[in-house]
Amino acid sequence: MRKINKLIIHSTATPEGRHVTVDDIRQWHLARGFKDIGYHFVIYLDGSEHKGRPIEQIGAHCKGQNTDSIGIAYVGGCDIDLMPKNTLNEAQIKQLVKHIKQFKDIYPDAKVKGHMHYAATSCPGFEVGEFLKENGII
Repeated sequence: MRKINKLIIHSTATPEGRHVTVDDIRQWHLARGFKDIGYHFVIYLDGSEHKGRPIEQIGAHCKGQNTDSIGIAYVGGCDIDLMPKNTLNEAQIKQLVKHIKQFKDIYPDAKVKGHMHYAATSCPGFEVGEFLKENGII
């Protein structure tokens, strides 16, 4: 198993309420030349979590940060006009909090950040530090 120092939160950059699956995202990423889906986990609109790339494998979700990180994306992140927006619903929030807490138990020193902390992007559409505080993670 590789060393994990970061948990990086993403959105799928899809319109609020539009359902997409791991297979949809995999096809988008394959079309961009990736060898598989870039994320390790995807949280659907109903709050269910689905596996993407195995965590033992380096992801393709945050340039320069993939070697020691796990990438989690939630479905959404944009309004109807594809402008950045925090579209997390209650089910997604519950699952994301659960997932972060589980991984912090396994990797207690891992930093939890949004994609925006490592690249010029608005992804995941919200400030992860505030999210962690609001949900009692830090």
